[in-house]
Amino acid sequence: MKLPFPGRLLAVAVLSTFTLAAPLSQALADEKPKVALVMKSLANEFFLTMEDGAKAYQKAHAGDFALISNGIKDETDSSNQIRIVEQMIVSGVNALVIAPADSKALVSVVKKAMDAGITVVNIDNRLDPEVLKSKNLSVPFVGPDNRKGARLVGEYLAKEKLKAGDQVGIIEGVSTTTNAQQRTAGFKDAMEAAQMKVVSVQSGDWEIAKGNAVAASMLNAHPDIKALLAGNDSMALGAVSAVRAAGKAGQVQVVGYDNINAIKPMLKDGRVLATADQYAAKQAVFGIEAALKMLKGEKPEVDSDNVIQTPVELVTQP
Repeated sequence: MKLPFPGRLLAVAVLSTFTLAAPLSQALADEKPKVALVMKSLANEFFLTMEDGAKAYQKAHAGDFALISNGIKDETDSSNQIRIVEQMIVSGVNALVIAPADSKALVSVVKKAMDAGITVVNIDNRLDPEVLKSKNLSVPFVGPDNRKGARLVGEYLAKEKLKAGDQVGIIEGVSTTTNAQQRTAGFKDAMEAAQMKVVSVQSGDWEIAKGNAVAASMLNAHPDIKALLAGNDSMALGAVSAVRAAGKAGQVQVVGYDNINAIKPMLKDGRVLATADQYAAKQAVFGIEAALKMLKGEKPEVDSDNVIQTPVELVTQP
């Protein structure tokens, strides 16, 4: 049957509309979620390794999500990290995976992201649970038991190189971060159990230069110190230099945390006795996987404390 001319026009219009709408609908259906990974200092090898791991994972799952990665210049620059998160909110990301520079200061901008409908997953350094609770926020934390990891390192140090009553110093990370606090607590657990004397706890801000300055100060103020326990390997690198400069190589033990590549030659030759591996390349991946699951409406498998535990292991001389 041949349609009258007006009918043919209508049919063509309907067909054209369908033809135009179909690709648009398909494009919307195929649109990948955008995941923002916001880290701490990219001057720290740990976070560069984390970023490399995340990029490799995205490349292997390119059809599942798009990745935007950012980091700050130094470990204490929480204000710049807040600005980065605000930029991610404006750019319309679907998920935010964040290693906060400060456990309390970043909570407000995390709330802003969640209020904008963004799924948030916390990695590496835990946002303060009490501050989150005060703002009625529930953010899963993906990461290791930092206290356990530091305790393993401290126990190995005490068993292998120290005797009861020996003096030790702890070089802490940024004091307002939960992971720095937990690692210091783990070191103290081990030292107190072995009856060592912790004569000083000072912040090295996670950085080599600051770790070096703090270590030098401790060695000068407490000449009988037998070991320096650093909250990350960057500060341990600084401590090794301070020990050498003080002429105490072999007399003062150094331990760290993170198992970055730069520490491995020092583990091999004994300048560093031990560290802890929390698998930097996988940390962001664990967080991204949790975020993608949440974007699908699924619940990640958290424990009673809203934590997804990831591995941490003692690393000693190969």
